[in-house]
Amino acid sequence: MTKYMSKGKYARMNKLVNDHGVIDALALDQRGSLVKATKKAAEDAGKLWSMDMVYDFKETVSEVLSPLSSAILLDEQMGFKGIEAKSEDTGLIMSYEKTGYDADTPGRLPSLISEQSAQIMIDNGADALKVLIYYNPNDPDEINDQKRAFAERYGTEAMAAEVPTFFEIVTYDDRLASDSLEFAKLKPELVLKSMKEFTQDKYHIDVLKMEVPFNPKFIKEWNADLDEAAYSEAEAQGYLKQLGEEATRPFIFLSAGVPMDTFQRELKLAGDAKVPFTGVLSGRATWIDGINIFVKDGRDALVDWLKNRGTKNVTGLTEILNQTAIAWYDVYGGKDNIEVVDVSNLK
Repeated sequence: MTKYMSKGKYARMNKLVNDHGVIDALALDQRGSLVKATKKAAEDAGKLWSMDMVYDFKETVSEVLSPLSSAILLDEQMGFKGIEAKSEDTGLIMSYEKTGYDADTPGRLPSLISEQSAQIMIDNGADALKVLIYYNPNDPDEINDQKRAFAERYGTEAMAAEVPTFFEIVTYDDRLASDSLEFAKLKPELVLKSMKEFTQDKYHIDVLKMEVPFNPKFIKEWNADLDEAAYSEAEAQGYLKQLGEEATRPFIFLSAGVPMDTFQRELKLAGDAKVPFTGVLSGRATWIDGINIFVKDGRDALVDWLKNRGTKNVTGLTEILNQTAIAWYDVYGGKDNIEVVDVSNLK
């Protein structure tokens, strides 16, 4: 089936990938969580916290690691120095959603940054946009209808601006703790239903940023000390296969804050299952251990850590992606099946 794509969107997609057409990207748009992490590190080190710690941390990580990545995800609110420091050859994905959610309003509803728009972000250097939603497919329609409409507005705006859309889905159930066995058992259903919903054409999403459809802490063969497992490794691999079967467009995996060796193991499992994923946006798994080093010992110590451990984290993922991931255009049967349309004369 022919995939139609505007000239501008196609050109920008190709700025985000490596030579193999794979998205080998670094996520550094954490805001509220990074503020909390640096505050705790400062408290532990007996130092006075300031927002400059967040700004400078993002700048340093971007400067050292972005040259090793096909793209980097940053926000303008706290990552403006990181945007300035990134490699010119690295694509820029820019966050469009506000950080966090209103805990007093049911449903974890998403909202966009009020002073941003797709065109403003393009003018500020973005090659792609990203939003995150918290989604429980089993929530009432009065909640999920709002999220589905939000996704359609986002995709339509970006389509008009000819900029690729990344759509990150984090599943939840307000009745259950996210690290509980009960939620682990429910998670495959939530992730698979979320993929089935947002892979539909009506949303105009170009890349889905997905969780793995299981909690690795509850895989029997991966954790010998478990009192009760949620699934076997074979069952976890089966959920990965189902995720790939549901997808009708490119999708990538997020690291979800798991240790790097766990994330790599997840990707290898997906590779063994021949899951047609198109890359990663790896965040905390790549750089989280550098926070305490930076706050305690300063920029030079962080640079040293990034050039060693941080670099190994990135290049280790690249090696795995070279063996497991497919090019984004291969989802559509290859470049020859993508018809690039010049829509500039319609504007």
